[in-house]
Amino acid sequence: MKRICVFCGSHVGNDPDYAGMARASALAIVRAGYGVVYGGGGIGLMAVVADTALAAGGEVIGVIPHALARTEMAHQGLTELHLVSTMHERKAMMEDLSDAFIALPGGFGTMDEFCEVLSWRQLRLHDKPIGLLNYRGYYDALLALFDSMVRQGFVGPHTRGLFIDARTIEELLAEMFAEKNLP
Repeated sequence: MKRICVFCGSHVGNDPDYAGMARASALAIVRAGYGVVYGGGGIGLMAVVADTALAAGGEVIGVIPHALARTEMAHQGLTELHLVSTMHERKAMMEDLSDAFIALPGGFGTMDEFCEVLSWRQLRLHDKPIGLLNYRGYYDALLALFDSMVRQGFVGPHTRGLFIDARTIEELLAEMFAEKNLP
């Protein structure tokens, strides 16, 4: 099965539209014929993505460290739930199980996961597509920082181009499908 790893928040945010965006994203991924790999939590946008994908008949695989299984309330209704020892193991397993990555709005954990798979792609440890869903401009400041990094000479233009950003899930998936590596 082809799978897209979804990084997203363990909170739902202050605006209910974020949950709607997470539902639309999960539905679009399943309708495109992909399963979902995610952090395994049963709270926040993570739960919205998992529950929506499952309700749509999609495969959902969660990967969560033992230490977070209680605080993020590990989702018990998944296709598969993997309990691991460390965050590094979590990210490595999520990468192994996935054909592509999408970051939805989230906090520091989402940024950590997104930046790690981006760094791994820069280092040629994988060549899987990466997408950043810039819903309602959520990531505008981050994208401006990345552009500044290019202007300041710390990131090359090619490296800046290792991920795709779009404002809607439909746009993002279309661009990712157009990239040569997304099956």
